[in-house]
Amino acid sequence: MKGRRVSAKPTISDVAARAGVSKGLVSLALNDKPGVASATRLRILQAVEDLGFRASHAARALSSSKTGTLGLVLARRPEMLRADPFFPPFIAGLEQVIAPIGMALMLRFVSDVREEKQAYTELANGRVDGVFVTDLRQADPRPSLLAELRLPAVSLNRPSEDSRIPAVCLDDLPGVRTALDHLIALGHRRIAHVGGPQEYLHADRRRSAWAETLSAAGLPPGSWVESDFTAAGGARATAELLDAPHPPTAILYASDLMAVSGMAEAHRRGLSVPGDLSIVGFDDAELSAHLHPPLTTVRTDAFAWGQASASAMVALLGGGVVTDVQLPSASFILRGSTAPPP
Repeated sequence: MKGRRVSAKPTISDVAARAGVSKGLVSLALNDKPGVASATRLRILQAVEDLGFRASHAARALSSSKTGTLGLVLARRPEMLRADPFFPPFIAGLEQVIAPIGMALMLRFVSDVREEKQAYTELANGRVDGVFVTDLRQADPRPSLLAELRLPAVSLNRPSEDSRIPAVCLDDLPGVRTALDHLIALGHRRIAHVGGPQEYLHADRRRSAWAETLSAAGLPPGSWVESDFTAAGGARATAELLDAPHPPTAILYASDLMAVSGMAEAHRRGLSVPGDLSIVGFDDAELSAHLHPPLTTVRTDAFAWGQASASAMVALLGGGVVTDVQLPSASFILRGSTAPPP
């Protein structure tokens, strides 16, 4: 018996078959009608994306929207996006979901909290239909601000404050703890950490996991330097650690970019990686596997995070009840930049 052939131009029947639902349910979802469970709506929208469905039904799936545009406000310098290992694949994941249904992404860069508040206020004034909230901070004012502005939002992980914003969550701590367990098993006793700005919840969580893992292993507190996720910042932090009276034999970084610059600083001083110094990054940037030595790191799937965030936003704007989404945890990737201490 011949299998069902999908036509060159996908139809609503193709979407229904792909999602494992009826054509009627697809029609309800794409026309923003009640009676479709949130998880089912997400599955249908994923099928629309997978098949490249381009019918007018897809546009009507977001009939509650006014602009067809979503916002992403970043409190970072625009030039940092060039080398950042997270945001390019994250944005690509967003685009893979929203582009097939005719939506666009608007990026705004801000320099401080005042400018950030102004940016969200402007976006809420009919410029975007919803925003993605990243880089959650301690006592973050954005959840309450967005509630006041009545601007739909999806956050990456949960804020520390009470919030009704649905979150797409990825637990990075299992990967961090496994990386530290690996270094401890190799025999390292002086394990330092180069972290990100402590105002960020994820940077604070990783520092806490680092300190707690060392303590649980009976090791003394390690050296910690706060940096800014840039290559220059990573090099400065590494130099500070290596200039200490008792320098570390291993360093855990909060990003691959800082780890790569730390490796370069070690080489500049005539140190061998991993012979004299073991180095572990975070993010698993594409370049990390091709360094010499290849970088041991912690992997998160930023592209999948973008896809899931966009799917949650589309469901939210379609009137669905969107609950938090839990993605697979970060994983440890063993390569060549770690070895027993000298």
